[in-house]
Amino acid sequence: MKRYLAISGLFVTVACASPDGDVVRSYFGEAGSLVDNGAFGDASMNNHLVMTGERSYVFDLANRFASEVDSTVNFSFDSDVLDAGARDTLREQAHWIRQFPEVRFRVYGHTDAVGPEAYNKSLGLRRAQAVVRYLASQGVGRDRLEAVASFGETQPLIVTQGRERRNRRTVTEVSGFVGSHPIVMDGKYAEVVYREYVESATWESTVTLDAETAGGGSGEQ
Repeated sequence: MKRYLAISGLFVTVACASPDGDVVRSYFGEAGSLVDNGAFGDASMNNHLVMTGERSYVFDLANRFASEVDSTVNFSFDSDVLDAGARDTLREQAHWIRQFPEVRFRVYGHTDAVGPEAYNKSLGLRRAQAVVRYLASQGVGRDRLEAVASFGETQPLIVTQGRERRNRRTVTEVSGFVGSHPIVMDGKYAEVVYREYVESATWESTVTLDAETAGGGSGEQ
């Protein structure tokens, strides 16, 4: 009986720790019935990044990506079609991403609050998939664009129940390094960090010559 109560308590704890008890429902619901929202497995990913030393590099690259290019594209109401502005932004993203073949990216889809929640979850995913397809068409390897996910209407930039273009968006983020690529192991920097260091390094002479040496002769004593 005690063992049964302990197991029951474990399921209650897990359910409370996850939004809407998604983890518990994933055990008892139909396989694939839950759309990945980008959170499941993040704890394991974080542990891996810390243990391999990748975490600080991922954090730095994520900040750099967000500061150097626009990581967000917006959509018309009830649409996953990329307009001209979105395509311009994604071409800039693709150009940046192609410079870092060691890095993986994740695309998150969002919607505004108009319409049923389940529909918006699906719409957000379609928007993320549209972005991934376009980035791939611009020369980014599809295997580097991982786990497209949808938050639907749950993470608005502007809190409103009405139509809001700024909430109808996707966000592209750095998510880690390509698994087959050398990273922070055996005291080595991630390849991307090392390459940039070499390219940016310059040699400056700190040697100074006095007038006598420079002139090649002896001066008055």
